[in-house]
Amino acid sequence: MSAIDRRQLLRRGVALAATSMLAAPAIAQARTKLRLGYLHVVAVDGHIWTGLDRGSFDREGIDFELYEFSTGPEVFEAMTRGELDVASAGGVISNYLALGRGRGFLINDIEVATAQLWGRPSRGVSRLADLRGKRIATTAKTTAHIFLDRALRANNIRPSEVEIVSSSMPDAVKAFIAGEVAAVALWVPFNVTVREALPDAVKLVDASAFYPQSAVLGGWAARTDYYAGNKDVLSRIIRGWIEANDHMVRNPAAAAQALQAYYKPSRPADLTEAFRAQKLYSAREWRRLYADGTVAKWLQQVSDFFMTDAGITDALRASDYFDTKLYLAAVG
Repeated sequence: MSAIDRRQLLRRGVALAATSMLAAPAIAQARTKLRLGYLHVVAVDGHIWTGLDRGSFDREGIDFELYEFSTGPEVFEAMTRGELDVASAGGVISNYLALGRGRGFLINDIEVATAQLWGRPSRGVSRLADLRGKRIATTAKTTAHIFLDRALRANNIRPSEVEIVSSSMPDAVKAFIAGEVAAVALWVPFNVTVREALPDAVKLVDASAFYPQSAVLGGWAARTDYYAGNKDVLSRIIRGWIEANDHMVRNPAAAAQALQAYYKPSRPADLTEAFRAQKLYSAREWRRLYADGTVAKWLQQVSDFFMTDAGITDALRASDYFDTKLYLAAVG
């Protein structure tokens, strides 16, 4: 059994134990077990762990079989292969859903400052203008890739004027630390790894510089056939999520402290920083953003980037790949 498999089993055990101890359903609820793939960063799985700890998914009769992945594309590829029923990921949802790889039904947050661009002065990068002609590591088709493109263009650097080296985020960060590239576009908590390994590295900018003019949303999607036959289950997931989300909004310090158990060996200060890098809305505030079309607009904006980058002209529109009705019905 691989290390990641052992970690997945351990987390499943922790989650099930926490749910059983902290909350038992007051009324008998039909139980549903489903396979959930996720990216292990606060902006993506913070709601999952909070809901499991507080028993909100349990009260809805939802039992997750959890699978951790290193990048959003890996999550969606596994779901496409039929290995997952539901996925939680970052900005990559606007890529795969636009290509018909599932159906979106729930937004976690806005990744306001989760993406960051770091440079190495020893490799000639201490400010954004120094990036022209340099090699930059990142993970293509992710939040970090979107952010890198916007950061370059905002500083009058065409993407063609740099060399973008794509790999998994752990490998991208390793390449930066090893000096194989002069800069890296990453997402938290990989900034902690960079800071600890390279005290002289410089954070050039983070995604908050481009908000609210642009926003990258992370959230949940279901495999297309699972979505078609299990909307009642997805509605129960939403209801469990709503309770977890509103606890995180009302009690951010307590929520961040509770999440520490799932992010060891991260330090409390690092976790708090990651928690603050996302923008959370209450369930009622999200209701307005779903209803007035803002969510679809933000999703479409990112889809347009991905599709233009890939030269695709026949992608689905956000209004077709994201179901707002499920959420609006669940929140009331």
